[in-house]
Amino acid sequence: MSAHSHIDGELPHEPERATLEGRNKVLGFWLFLGGETVLFGTLFSVYLSLRDQVLGGPPSQELFKLSMVAIATFLLLTSSLTSVFAVQAMHRNDVKSMINWLAVTVILGLSFLGLEIYEFFQYVNEGHAFTTSAFSTSFYTLVGFHGAHVAFGVIWISMLIVQVKRKGLNVVTAPKVYVASMYWHFIDVVWVFIFTVVYLMGKVG
Repeated sequence: MSAHSHIDGELPHEPERATLEGRNKVLGFWLFLGGETVLFGTLFSVYLSLRDQVLGGPPSQELFKLSMVAIATFLLLTSSLTSVFAVQAMHRNDVKSMINWLAVTVILGLSFLGLEIYEFFQYVNEGHAFTTSAFSTSFYTLVGFHGAHVAFGVIWISMLIVQVKRKGLNVVTAPKVYVASMYWHFIDVVWVFIFTVVYLMGKVG
């Protein structure tokens, strides 16, 4: 069956893999995530080697407020679940539910970013600025780089919502939704590592 026959008609079982182009997008994105994993791994290594170099700034035990970070973590992990619901709705060809779940994912992502920005402002007020020490620079680089990925994901999913509303759900738009969901899961997994390595280990010292 040709790719075009599905564009306006009923969707196949897994629309994200229904065409060669769709399968290539998914495969290509796995390769991209491999590169991203190496990049984040490097930032984690740098952070771990510099986390005790606080100079005159506050150490992580005094600085980190786990209650706020725990709320941010809950928001981001919940958003991972809502993106799963969006893909499930896509597989049921339930476009309205898919868009609604994607919208909830965006709102949760924005809430996470709001908390992170507030957290950064608090740290700066306590003398933990980007250039205070090697520890602060490596902290803001790692956590800020992840935050930038969340912001990119929020913009990307928002644009997909608009595109699906305009063009409908088909074998062209379905792979884009699926790949965006993969990306969102990836940044959620990275955050679990950040929460553990940076915040929990930092609080324990």
